[in-house]
Amino acid sequence: MRIDIITVLPELLRSPFEASIMKRAIDKGLVEVHFHNLRDYTTNKQKSVDDYQFGGGAGMVMSVQPIDDCITALKAERSYDEVIYMTPDGETLNQQMANKMSMYENIIILCGHYKGVDQRVRDHFITKEISIGDYVLSGGELGALVLSDAIIRLIPGVLSDETSALTDSFQDNLLSPPIYTRPAEYKGWKVPEVLLSGHFAKIEKWREDMAYEHTKNRRPDLLENE
Repeated sequence: MRIDIITVLPELLRSPFEASIMKRAIDKGLVEVHFHNLRDYTTNKQKSVDDYQFGGGAGMVMSVQPIDDCITALKAERSYDEVIYMTPDGETLNQQMANKMSMYENIIILCGHYKGVDQRVRDHFITKEISIGDYVLSGGELGALVLSDAIIRLIPGVLSDETSALTDSFQDNLLSPPIYTRPAEYKGWKVPEVLLSGHFAKIEKWREDMAYEHTKNRRPDLLENE
């Protein structure tokens, strides 16, 4: 997979891709991540990529020209499954979306900034708009990192135990059940006996039941989709 991220702040993005699971995926050649500084594509002499709103109003707007030139240059080199814009009014990211996008070959992620982007960008270049929650950040870079991590960890070969992702929260619209590790007893707090029994059918049944109860108590809205 190749991920191209368009941003005005590439320095904000680099560090998370240089550690942990995302670095491992890059080192294994399972994913390529490229940052594109939007200022490299502007025709403005001052390297500005934003301007005032038509009709007045607070906040600057990202201009269509540099975004057009950047996306057009990328699409001239390869085809893309999606051109994604990170925005608070987009479709809320969920596990099913991440599962689907992990099978893509190439995606572009455009990070919004300032007040947002000229609507013509959204009308003519963007194929999918994604939000990571009902709140506003200073820019789309952190959202792009969240989306990238959610996708990359699902690519086969990235996790050392590929079955781990299959039991994550939100797979099958359920939260994960409680988990425990050694010691079996600590300060009188004991691990449920069934997990020590070695009876795998009973353990799986316990985990299924607990996942359902956990979801019913904390996120009953997930069960409405069943």
